Parts: sequence; structure tokens; C-alpha cells
Amino acid sequence: MSAKIRRELKEEAERLGIDFSEVIRRAIEEEVKRRKLQLLREKLNGLRGALEKIDVEEIVELIRRDREER
Repeated sequence: MSAKIRRELKEEAERLGIDFSEVIRRAIEEEVKRRKLQLLREKLNGLRGALEKIDVEEIVELIRRDREER
């Protein structure tokens, strides 16, 4: 993988002992995590409407009836 950066920035980073590979690897890992979380949030928001329609009392009643029938 390669990236273009200004010569001055590259020279300064080298003077500071910055490990380009480590910085790039960490940045990519963080971006992947950020985007995964973003996708999960979007999916949850999509499910929120369906979850709000669930009648908890009805579910509880169905479970009770099922247990009593056993």
C-alpha cells in the first residue's frame, strides 16, 4: 500500500521517529471499527420501528399459556 504525502511532512515524521506502517495500520483498524459501528446503528434504527410495535404484555401472556399447556 502506498500513500502520497508532502515531502516536508515525511521528513518531519521521520525526524520524529514515526513508524508509518504502524500509524497507517492503526488508522485503518479504527476506521473499520467506526464504519462497522455506523452500520450497526443504522440497522438498529431500522429495527426500532418494528420493535416498538411488539406488545410485551401479549408476549408474556403467550409464554404463560405455553407453559401452562405443558
